Amino acid sequence: MSGRLTVVGVGPAGPEWITPEVAALLADATDLVGYGPYLERVAGAHHRVHASDNREELARAAHALDMAAEGRDVAVVSGGDPGVFAMAAAVFEALEGAQPGRWDAVAVEVLPGVSAMQAAAARLGAPLGNDFCAISLSDNLKPWSLIRRRVRLAAEADFAMAFYNPISRARPWQLGAALDIVREVQGPDTLVVLATAVGRGEREELRVSTLGEVDPAAANMSTLVIVGAASTRVLERRSGRRHLYTPRYVESAESQ
Repeated sequence: MSGRLTVVGVGPAGPEWITPEVAALLADATDLVGYGPYLERVAGAHHRVHASDNREELARAAHALDMAAEGRDVAVVSGGDPGVFAMAAAVFEALEGAQPGRWDAVAVEVLPGVSAMQAAAARLGAPLGNDFCAISLSDNLKPWSLIRRRVRLAAEADFAMAFYNPISRARPWQLGAALDIVREVQGPDTLVVLATAVGRGEREELRVSTLGEVDPAAANMSTLVIVGAASTRVLERRSGRRHLYTPRYVESAESQ
């Protein structure tokens, strides 16, 4: 008899970011599959833990589906939300490419989590309060030419943007290149935030800058970048607190 496979998101940091629905699922699971640091956050003594490198998503998905087909209750663990640049898509890619009958009886479900962009935006205020888009700057699974085109079109459409995977040791130049594309369209006063390790205690850092002054070298692999729309602004309160938000109202082209 086949078991089940559930893809879950455990948020950007500690247990306080895990939804009650995901916590209950993890308590019942027999096997946890995922990237080692994510599994370390949630593994219990009753779990069989199957850790793998973060670039082995399809192999990880196939292994999880095989175990579920054997009757196990398997949780595939993603950081943040599993449907945002994470394991949910990999599981469905594996299912689509499978031989007929291999995993037909496996029940598959996806449970949402708090994404990195939601966590960062909440710390700041509401910079994603109007239309926005999320773009991964990693070219591991898509060409840089496509990333460049998407960034340009989003800037031309005046979306606020959340950049995932902005920089790594293998590609230290891509965040700077993406911001250069935005500069060709947006003004130098456009707000830019480097949100690093949100929710991870003393490691958390929020750097609020502008398109004209931001330093891409200040980002690392734990950074989520938010580039504001033209209307994104800083709200200075009498208490001294500052919030970033993007107004819900957008003027029509005729009134501008």
